[in-house]
Amino acid sequence: MELFIRTEQQQSWLKKLQEKEGKFRNLSAQIDEQGIFPKENIQDLVDLGYTKITLSKEFGGEGLNVYDMVLFQETLASYDSNTALSIGWHLGTVGEIYEKKAWTTDNLDFLAQEILNGAIVNRSVSEAQTGSPTRGGRPGTNAVRQENGVWILNGRKTFTTASPVLTYFLTSAWIEEKQSIGFFLLHKDLPGLSVDETWNVMSMRGTGSHDLVLEDVKVEDSKLIELPDKKSPAKFGGWALHIPATYLGIAQAARDYAVHFANHHTPNSLNGPISQLPNVQQHLGEIELELAQARHLLYSVATAYDDEKRRQYLTNEIAIVKHTVTNSAIKIVDKAMRVVGAKSLQLTNPLQRYYRDVRAGLHNPPMDDMTIKNLALTAIKAAENK
Repeated sequence: MELFIRTEQQQSWLKKLQEKEGKFRNLSAQIDEQGIFPKENIQDLVDLGYTKITLSKEFGGEGLNVYDMVLFQETLASYDSNTALSIGWHLGTVGEIYEKKAWTTDNLDFLAQEILNGAIVNRSVSEAQTGSPTRGGRPGTNAVRQENGVWILNGRKTFTTASPVLTYFLTSAWIEEKQSIGFFLLHKDLPGLSVDETWNVMSMRGTGSHDLVLEDVKVEDSKLIELPDKKSPAKFGGWALHIPATYLGIAQAARDYAVHFANHHTPNSLNGPISQLPNVQQHLGEIELELAQARHLLYSVATAYDDEKRRQYLTNEIAIVKHTVTNSAIKIVDKAMRVVGAKSLQLTNPLQRYYRDVRAGLHNPPMDDMTIKNLALTAIKAAENK
């Protein structure tokens, strides 16, 4: 990781996170086994000021970029995947909002002040009937405007990560009169808004990705924050690179465990540890290769995105990163388990947790089939225009 540290600020933040390493690692197994949300970990990050690092400087934050976020999120995920993915959605959402500045100044000022005071925000867009919003489905959640200018929202959202600690839900809803999707900024304490604790899965068990339920939720007109012009699938932007960074962090943790095991496990059939065996070295070498390739791709694209002059030339690279890094992470954990052998299947062994958690990456947007299809269509279109 030292190869990718560029600034003293990055070094300083990594040191702050490293001070939480022991605590976060020690809680990780319990979070997984009991399926509990790591509220204490998240509060530690809020207290560190971590939740305002992607808030732009002009609004009181640290104004850190995508590269910084990726660096920190990968490190955090190697300690605890649930904590990293949960806080990553907040960091990415905030970074995107204050990069685009598509909201009114009053709304940007309002949310910034809330974030500075410890608020946590995430988008709530997925639904059981529409699936991933990146596929372009129209939300079943609807918003109807009353004559007094108040909106009434009804619907149910799924996969609302970090729901136990969210202060604000940036929620998509279909507005019939506008024939468009709008996003409303909903405070957790609004009457009619509730969280149904439905999250019961084998991977990322502690992310609290429950259902958001809206029953005649009333909200003032000013909280209709975004009104996209087109009914097109959401674009996978650079701030979503926190997703592959998280899975790369899990892979790094699996790699570290496998190397330590190989250096210390000495069966009586050998004169030394299994790290001397050619087949073990083959697995470890392939792990190192996958890690290096995935990491260089991730940080290279993050660097390009942070450069406004180069960003305009990015087409499918963000999706390529997610596809490549996630699938590499799965391979890395699998190879780590081959090194450790049957012990890796013990419920007390962290590798079985890493194995389950990295699988979740396949179901975070964009999906692999969409990435491959878009690559093909881009190539076809480019050839046609020559």
